[in-house]
Amino acid sequence: MTSLPGGSEDGGSATEPQPLVCARCGTIADGPRPTWTCSVENGVRQYFCDTCSRENLRAIEGRLDSAWW
Repeated sequence: MTSLPGGSEDGGSATEPQPLVCARCGTIADGPRPTWTCSVENGVRQYFCDTCSRENLRAIEGRLDSAWW
């Protein structure tokens, strides 16, 4: 059997998905969180938990970067 350079023998990627971490308070999601807010700031995707999203709703709707909150 021939494999590609840098590949593994099982033929698939074995990387685990990274858990979501709130960019504001550091809360770690214990599973999929469809209610979290996702923001792309300076080309970087950031996630915010329900609590931080609710507390900063006006700033989010005003499209202010999280640095302004």
